[in-house]
Amino acid sequence: MERFDKYWIGIVIGLLLPAAFGLTYIEVMGLWVPLKQLSFAAGGVMSKLLFVSAFPDLALIFLFYTTESWKLSKGVLVGALPYILASLMVSL
Repeated sequence: MERFDKYWIGIVIGLLLPAAFGLTYIEVMGLWVPLKQLSFAAGGVMSKLLFVSAFPDLALIFLFYTTESWKLSKGVLVGALPYILASLMVSL
């Protein structure tokens, strides 16, 4: 696992995993039509969707910390920050 303990791998995972999880969540829950009809006002659907899609990154950070992959977990945290900040900005 030490050969994968790199910042850039964590950043890539941290950026791609929430997007994939969000799209999968929309597809499984059948939210395509409601998302097209709803307005993305402050505190609306978009901020909640962005925040929910960041949860897999938080689980990965915990997993990588417990396996002592410090650089990888820090990279995932850096990759998750844009999603968390975007959800906070949209909700304000």
